[in-house]
Amino acid sequence: MTVALIPVVNGDRLNRNISQLAEIGKLPGGGVSRVAFTAEDILARQLVQSWMIEAGMTVQIDAAGNIIGTYAGRQENAGTLATGSHIDTVPVAGKFDGVLGVLAGIEVVHVLQENNIRLRHPIEVIVFTDEENSVLGCKAMAGTAVLDPECYRRNDGTPIEACLARIGGDWSQLATAKRQPGEIAAFVELHVEQGGVLESTGDDVGVVIGIVGQYRHHVTVTGRPNHAGTTPMNMRKDALVAASQIVLAVNKLATATPGEQVATVGYFSVSPNAANIVPARVDLKIDLRDMSQTHLEDMVAQIKNQLVDIAAATQTEIEMTQMLHVLPTLAAPDIQAAIAQICQHLGLSYTYLPSRAGHDAQEIGRFADMGMIFVPSRAGISHAEDEYTSPEHCTQGANVLLQTFLKLDEIY
Repeated sequence: MTVALIPVVNGDRLNRNISQLAEIGKLPGGGVSRVAFTAEDILARQLVQSWMIEAGMTVQIDAAGNIIGTYAGRQENAGTLATGSHIDTVPVAGKFDGVLGVLAGIEVVHVLQENNIRLRHPIEVIVFTDEENSVLGCKAMAGTAVLDPECYRRNDGTPIEACLARIGGDWSQLATAKRQPGEIAAFVELHVEQGGVLESTGDDVGVVIGIVGQYRHHVTVTGRPNHAGTTPMNMRKDALVAASQIVLAVNKLATATPGEQVATVGYFSVSPNAANIVPARVDLKIDLRDMSQTHLEDMVAQIKNQLVDIAAATQTEIEMTQMLHVLPTLAAPDIQAAIAQICQHLGLSYTYLPSRAGHDAQEIGRFADMGMIFVPSRAGISHAEDEYTSPEHCTQGANVLLQTFLKLDEIY
């Protein structure tokens, strides 16, 4: 295999840009708040577009508000090699989630421009719209977005039509954002791991084998409120007792079943929530994730069976309603192999691992070959102000992305 070690990315410029972008929406504690469609998000989008232009890209915004920077290739009608991520954040965030993937993509193009290199394929760097909430940008590009605008109304009541208009999108033309098979030959997203696997193994890079599928269900347990002192134990319909058994059953399902699945009850609400009243109702949410859709369906079926048994044993009523279903997306074997070969060539240690968090790449992988590169997150922390990935790891990840593009240009 012949892969040039030159060009390499300018790590100083990349990390300087990461820090500069973090000034937009900077919080007193050092974190960032740049929720999609806010004034801070719009300022950040403008800055990123200026960097794209400086790197020699033409820039357009599609109907979903996705920013697409294009660096022309040598061959007409060749599908693009695409990369990117998001720059919107959760309300209290760090400065690396999503941002690294966008700015590393711009840095890759900047280096190619400085070295007068044009690949056979065009390169696209994409800033996807609202990844942290609706995932509208990548879903529109994949053609999987729900076409009911009410599904995307913001928490403050702002309609999605107004939100997209702020950033140059157009809800009425949303269908035009859909990309056709072949338009993107390969998509590779560089991202901080948002977990602790790489730090625990001591590896520099994670080669992502795929992005897990996910089920989320809302469970309502209905019992009967009654006096906590005068109601005998054998006459109670205690919703909290039933709900507690559900929590334990979900945890046992994940820990006792062979595989790498995860199962979580992360939301729990008790009513009337008073010390002297037998609980009348509990609402909880179950989150299930795994790489196997078949395994996920089996887990859901097992939970449903256990809910029937728990309801009978506790004399309560239990209803389970699906809130979310996301199919798993496997990374293309050719892209995984290319990333691994580049790591070997650059002398970087690596390991294969799944992504248990959702990413824009998950939707793009439904119509194009997809791969992901992970770099370590300190203590596995993300979606928090103390999220941190070292400048060295950011630079290494960007170099892997650059060399992977050079390799993919040969094989696609």
